[in-house]
Amino acid sequence: MRGSALAGTGHTAVVTGGSRGIGRAVVDRLRADGGRVVTCGRGARPDDLPGDVLWVQADVSDADDAARLLAEADRAFGPVSLLVNNAGVQVEKTVAESTDADWGLVVGANCRGTFHTCRAVLPVMTEHGGVIVNIGSISGNVADPSMALYNASKAFVHGLTRSIAVDHGPAVRCNAIQPGWIMTAMAEDAFALARDPEAARRDALARHPAGRFGEPADIAKAVSWLASDEARYVTGQFLTLDGGLTAASPLAPGLF
Repeated sequence: MRGSALAGTGHTAVVTGGSRGIGRAVVDRLRADGGRVVTCGRGARPDDLPGDVLWVQADVSDADDAARLLAEADRAFGPVSLLVNNAGVQVEKTVAESTDADWGLVVGANCRGTFHTCRAVLPVMTEHGGVIVNIGSISGNVADPSMALYNASKAFVHGLTRSIAVDHGPAVRCNAIQPGWIMTAMAEDAFALARDPEAARRDALARHPAGRFGEPADIAKAVSWLASDEARYVTGQFLTLDGGLTAASPLAPGLF
């Protein structure tokens, strides 16, 4: 392994789905860490994206697009030393309600997209060293109602994370972050499924020992740490950031 790609947090970084939410917070944090950042999305470049961030219009569920994304990052900034797989979608349906189109959408973005970018970057990282951080979910361990495909897709991300860590270490470290309720548009869509969304929100908040829901910046800080030399002994692991939600008893607060 040659070069100094892993020194500090000033990586050449690719962040998928960096136009908003968690992805945008990760882009901003990595820039603050001194990184050279490339991000992507299926649409046009966002107007408010900083000028020093390279935007690539790409759909990572397509293998050719994923390979092109990594190639453009390499041409612009040199070997990619950090990949953050954040791009993802959710469909609010049970298995019985889900269509083939739903399957293609969720598995395409959450599973194929993660696989394609990892496969594209691994040859470079094997030579130069690198870090992969996959954004999983607590929903890959426990099932959210009416989120069947999303739950399954995040379990796939977790399994892939372990395999990459085992098969491609020590040159490559690969970990996943498992967010809980992070207040993004996807979280709002999940609350909207409830019969009484505001009551559901109050109940969910009461189940958080931290006393609040998460913010995209909370995830970005964890990405920054996992990407740094301070985490150089951490690989194949899952960092749960859920405000203590899954640590608590499932019994309703105040029931007894």
